[in-house]
Amino acid sequence: MEEEKGAVVQSLIDTVNEIASISDYRYTVKKQYCNLARRLKLLTPMFEEIRESKEPIPEETAKALVLLKQALDSAKELLRFGSEGSKIYLVLEREQIMNKYHEVTTQLEQALSGISYENLDISDEVKEQVELVHAQFRRAKGRVDPPDVELYEDLLSLYNKNKDAEIDPAVLRRSSEKLQLKGIADLTQESLALHEMVAATGGDPGENIEKMSMLLKKIKDFVQTENPNMDAPVREKNHPPSGSGNGNHKAPVIPEDFRCPISLELMKDPVIVSTGQTYERSCIEKWLEAGHSTCPKTQQSLNCTALTPNYVLRSLIAQWCEANGIEPPKRPSSSRCNKTTSAYSPAELTKIEILLHKLTSGSPEDQRSAAGEIRLLAKRNADNRVAIAEAGAIPLLVGLLSTPDSRIQEHAVTALLNLSICEDNKGSIISAGAVPGIVHVLKKGSMEARENAAATLFSLSVVDENKVTIGSSGAIPPLVTLLSEGTQRGKKDAATALFNLCIYQGNKGKAVRAGVVPTLMRLLTERGGGMVDEALAILAILASHPEGKAAIGSAEAVSVLVEVIGNGSPRNRENAAAVLVHLCAGDQKYLAEAQELGVMGPLVDLAQNGTDRGKRKAQQLIERLSRFVEQQKQAQAQTETQSQAHTQQSQPSSMSNSADS
Repeated sequence: MEEEKGAVVQSLIDTVNEIASISDYRYTVKKQYCNLARRLKLLTPMFEEIRESKEPIPEETAKALVLLKQALDSAKELLRFGSEGSKIYLVLEREQIMNKYHEVTTQLEQALSGISYENLDISDEVKEQVELVHAQFRRAKGRVDPPDVELYEDLLSLYNKNKDAEIDPAVLRRSSEKLQLKGIADLTQESLALHEMVAATGGDPGENIEKMSMLLKKIKDFVQTENPNMDAPVREKNHPPSGSGNGNHKAPVIPEDFRCPISLELMKDPVIVSTGQTYERSCIEKWLEAGHSTCPKTQQSLNCTALTPNYVLRSLIAQWCEANGIEPPKRPSSSRCNKTTSAYSPAELTKIEILLHKLTSGSPEDQRSAAGEIRLLAKRNADNRVAIAEAGAIPLLVGLLSTPDSRIQEHAVTALLNLSICEDNKGSIISAGAVPGIVHVLKKGSMEARENAAATLFSLSVVDENKVTIGSSGAIPPLVTLLSEGTQRGKKDAATALFNLCIYQGNKGKAVRAGVVPTLMRLLTERGGGMVDEALAILAILASHPEGKAAIGSAEAVSVLVEVIGNGSPRNRENAAAVLVHLCAGDQKYLAEAQELGVMGPLVDLAQNGTDRGKRKAQQLIERLSRFVEQQKQAQAQTETQSQAHTQQSQPSSMSNSADS
């Protein structure tokens, strides 16, 4: 009983200490939340005296302390959100926030009411202090300071303004200042807070969070207009871009594809996650370190936390910067897995050596347990990945890929997947001849092993020369098979691997001949299949290849593409338009079909409201359709002219015949 008392009281002290460590609160809740935190900190002396006391706690008071712990946990979550949560949310959902505040203060007051202070072995001074806190909670239950009505109405007016309507800069300035969204750090933090809320909804953000995202974008655009160099890379001194000599140079608009979806800033070190989305490395690392296991943009589960550099996008960003007179963003120093100094102890190295000895023992039991442990060690951190590779594990793991024991196979391929997260290890895995073994697992392994084999191929294929090696190893047909018959996770693993491999032109024909297009079309039209994003992304790549274009045309894709352009997500509309552009290039049959299906209206909308790439593709299609319609009109007019001429020629002949008779 004494141990239980000590554990409860210590947990109360720990929770109050956690609350005390919260540094600051958002402007809109600052007064109430600071008061709440201050009152809770005054309870610590009581908890400490109870902990030091030798007297038993009355049963009723013990129950009240348990209730108080629950109330403190609720208060901690409320206060943490008031410190780290979305500033815009705290304003727009003020009623919900205040209701929660009332619930928590009521919960605390009721828990304190159950404590018999006179029966506790605590000093009179502490007793008086706690009773004062209790009285303050009683008064706080029915009272709350009025919220900032002006800020609430300002945000509502910003949201309700039409896209093209003139927005009063004074409203934007006032909102930016009151919300304290005045710099890149503030805006990035708010963006992260909104992403956290999307993750908490399980990927269904709802109208309110979409509203908040739109408001954040308006405020961000205003802040950047007021201070255009706020986040621009430093320009070369004494070498301003042309046209900037008068001091009125307008900073170039950063293309959407070059911005990190989390921070909304120009990416310095773009990396790809397992869903195929690209983020700034530092932003996605913070997201993952916060304990999230989903892709911030798509809310799909991340089947692995590998971050692979997006070399192509980095190169495009550098070219864009050069073309616009901006110094290309410098990449942060290389990650820990490329360092040369060891950060692991002799004991850890000894453990790894013992595991490698087991891998070569010839005993399936030893191999199975050792491969499983290496798999977990490699997943844990970057230092382990370096140590395991340097100890010579990679060739041994590659040798186990062909074992008949499915569990050993699964551990081996997953260990290689985890090791491949380190850039230096990718080359070592390829050099060790791993690809044929990984393809063997992809064909013959258990479903989990096949999924992880696909993820490993994706990780390795980030390096351009590896795309060629993997494509020529026979990996593409079994990836297509997994895309067709795998679990949801397996399909996504196969899709990300195929997408990456098909960036290399030489692999596109192989994928088409392996039957990927019919599979993608089936996934595209599958109700509730959840693979529309991936299917369209791969089709957009394949459409640029002659065999891909022919296969997509044969699959009667136009009606599906027109449907997506009309009703899909921004990225899917963009990819559907890109596929249609390739299909309609030099083939009026597809133009005619798209026109009959009413594509012009959705294209006009996409050209006005789509992503940057979506707008370009829509404009291309509109121009082609317009030329096609004009040609049809000209052909019809020419036919009518010829018909009239023929009629006029035949009429005199008839009259002549009549006169002769």
